[in-house]
Amino acid sequence: MATIDLTVNGRAVKAEADTTTPLLWVIREQLNLTGTKFGCGAGLCGACTVHVDGAAVRSCQTSAASAAGKKITTIEGLGANGLHALQKAWIAEEAPQCGFCQSGQIMQAAELLAKNPKPSREQIVQHMDSNLCRCGSYPRIARAIERASKEG
Repeated sequence: MATIDLTVNGRAVKAEADTTTPLLWVIREQLNLTGTKFGCGAGLCGACTVHVDGAAVRSCQTSAASAAGKKITTIEGLGANGLHALQKAWIAEEAPQCGFCQSGQIMQAAELLAKNPKPSREQIVQHMDSNLCRCGSYPRIARAIERASKEG
């Protein structure tokens, strides 16, 4: 076990974990930030997506130790003052069906809009391609991203 210094959602925290412990488990179990979901555990579905220094990463495949000294943002910290434009658009477009994958979807989309505030539909589909939704709400997700790019 090691003490790992992290900055999560702008807050300095200390985690006690093996250096190989996935960031996902520190976020969920030690910090009680349960918006980040465990999906496949292999980095393939995107349900566990968070930002590390602004880049969308699969927290199930990112060790907590490798995130030390970096800025980590979870779905709970995405909106600086309330809901992020994407979260508002998700609600307006009724994007989630079951909702399980949606925090990862939003975090992936936030990375896109940070890099490209006005993406085309093709760019949205390409960027979101690695995040899976069992319910198939992809058209609503794309509309929500388009809405956020216009309103955000």
